Amino acid sequence: RLGVEEIDLAVLKSAGIVSTLAQNARVILSGEITRKVTVRGLGVTKGARAAIEAVGGSIVDNE
Repeated sequence: RLGVEEIDLAVLKSAGIVSTLAQNARVILSGEITRKVTVRGLGVTKGARAAIEAVGGSIVDNE
């Protein structure tokens, strides 16, 4: 849907998925993940984490 390999808050804001005023967001599993993505600096539910990792993706916390 987004067409990017790395997803962070800025990507979600620019795609209009979250408000430009949002300070954080959480990824939840809704549907199927079919390609490898890296989620950076966002909250991720257990189900979404499992689905992302199952296709070779990763979750990276901001430091």
